[in-house]
Amino acid sequence: MRYLSTRGSCPPVGFDGALIGGLAPDGGLYVPEEWPAIDVHPSVERYTDVAVDVFAPYVSPGIARDELRAIVEEAYATFDHPDVCPVRPLDDAGLHLLELFHGPTLAFKDVALQLLGRLMDRELARRDERATVLVATSGDTGSAAIEACRGRERLDIVVLHPAGRVSDVQRRQMTTVDEPNVRNVAVDGDFDACQDLVKATFADAPLRDALRLSAMNSINWARVMAQVVYYVTSAAAVAPDGPVSFSVPTGNFGNVLAGWVAKQGGLDVDRFVVGSNRNDILARWIDTGVMQVDGVEPSLSPSMDIQVSSNVERYLWELYGRNGSTVAETMATFRATGRFDIGEARHQRVRSGFSGVRVDDEATLAEIRRVHEADGLLVDPHTAVGIAAARAVPMDPDIPRIVLATAHPAKFPDAVESATGVRPVLPDHLADLFDRDEHVVPLANDPAVLADYLRAELL
Repeated sequence: MRYLSTRGSCPPVGFDGALIGGLAPDGGLYVPEEWPAIDVHPSVERYTDVAVDVFAPYVSPGIARDELRAIVEEAYATFDHPDVCPVRPLDDAGLHLLELFHGPTLAFKDVALQLLGRLMDRELARRDERATVLVATSGDTGSAAIEACRGRERLDIVVLHPAGRVSDVQRRQMTTVDEPNVRNVAVDGDFDACQDLVKATFADAPLRDALRLSAMNSINWARVMAQVVYYVTSAAAVAPDGPVSFSVPTGNFGNVLAGWVAKQGGLDVDRFVVGSNRNDILARWIDTGVMQVDGVEPSLSPSMDIQVSSNVERYLWELYGRNGSTVAETMATFRATGRFDIGEARHQRVRSGFSGVRVDDEATLAEIRRVHEADGLLVDPHTAVGIAAARAVPMDPDIPRIVLATAHPAKFPDAVESATGVRPVLPDHLADLFDRDEHVVPLANDPAVLADYLRAELL
């Protein structure tokens, strides 16, 4: 398998190049040269067995199947549920919850990053190299990436989060990790500012090369690859003969893109519903065909407080007939004007497979309350956005709908308690989280300031 840049102006690389490089040298995102067929596993199998089958074509020929299996088994042994990503019925209206929060940091990012940390460490050891992982986070990626990298011999990690714009639990899961290879930075700005700082640092070739920069955001193809698996396993559990639909709360488009990749491989998916909060750039784009940046507003679902959805670029690459120069031109226009229009024909293609729904804070709280009263379950605000979005789109009642439950409710206790009167409790391994010391450096939203900090700390 070879990997190409969505912007088309750098040579193909193998899986190892896409894994360690993260962002392509021309600023594009790596995509596989082809979408391999996926065995849809009509019978229920172990999650790790399905994962090995899904990953094998993407990592070939660099990782032998036996070695891949060992890495996969070790990664998912960190989860506290035997099914890794279990599915449960939500109600009698054909809704199901795909629980993605059973990993060590209680969010869906663990599914990819527990694997990714091990893959990167293995590749760096093979090369006898060390790398610096630079991560921007809107809340959950940071702690999951830190958990994947902490104490690893070949990796340093620097995480940028928007100061004051993540929940207290999310922040402390990052800043209370006291390891010599972990650094936390609070940026004076929103998530998009953090993401821009990461991209600017990757664009600084001398600094990028000196630090051997790599990425664990969903700009890294392996993140998307890892998330394909739970679409396959959940569909097999709920509708082994297909079809099925998915409702995905997402701001960066990476989680739903993984489902779209599964569909390219043969998974029988009727529709993807994209749930947005008040930062509804994706819902507006799906509705109109025009992607236009608006200001980022803080919400009860901060992991989706995003206006620049990086993974849309991978979808655009396919939408524009794999024409890298057109994608590059589109992204340059977006960077310059904050807007691009895909045109009517392409918009109809988007609408044929995706629906977008905006769910504001009031509706989010109402959904948390409704689910608790109807089912006795506590759900976090992001999951509530996904449930509300699924209910808002008329669909064939005979087609099961799976909602991605992306975080444990205890990561957002204030919102859950406000809606239900019940304060969710952290699991035992995080019970003392608010007693731990924090380690964080505040920095201005300035690429030069970040570059100086990285040189001082790591060179």
